[in-house]
Amino acid sequence: IYNLVRSYTLNKKIKLIASLTNEKNLLDIGAGTGHFLNKAKLSGFQVTGLEPDEDARKMAAKLNNVDLLPIDELSNILPASKDIVTMWHVLEHVYNLTDDLKSISTLVKENGVFIIAVPNYTSYDAQYYKADWAAYDVPRHLYHFSPKSIIHLVEKFGFTHEQTLPMKFDSYYVSMLSEKYKGGNLLNAIKTGFVSNAKAKSDRWSSQIYVFRKNA
Repeated sequence: IYNLVRSYTLNKKIKLIASLTNEKNLLDIGAGTGHFLNKAKLSGFQVTGLEPDEDARKMAAKLNNVDLLPIDELSNILPASKDIVTMWHVLEHVYNLTDDLKSISTLVKENGVFIIAVPNYTSYDAQYYKADWAAYDVPRHLYHFSPKSIIHLVEKFGFTHEQTLPMKFDSYYVSMLSEKYKGGNLLNAIKTGFVSNAKAKSDRWSSQIYVFRKNA
């Protein structure tokens, strides 16, 4: 099931990007083991990936034929050289949030696309599980964002928010982990994930994708 969901979500991400721009120069920050970048490369994108974990970089090369750079190479990327920058569940891990957003702003071309996916602490599952909500993930998650706070933050760096989209499978995954933390059960996790999605409406999904456009 996990592989099916991953394949589905990777396809959705590529389709989203293709709907936003015809340009192909893509940077993924926090690329993990390279599954997304491999899919992007096979879809015709010119890809660059940054990943802080050395073991993950090695796995990306071995499993997905993607050569990732250490995260400190962010400062060496040429200004206005990227059409698309993506951060899939990465921004909440960043130590130097302001500095990194400044750097990202300089390397995205005018009218380029910046896509961020982060957990949403205003979601139903966050309210339901409270301190046991797995997406708090302390101490690995250094920041927690509401829809308003993430939009307000990123727009300070020369971007305009265009749309917010759901990551519908995240509510089930996070609920499963949360139930594990509190000693609950799988059935309740599935129920909570379903209810969270049903109550989400426009901006209360467990995790959300935020699409920004670089100001001209």
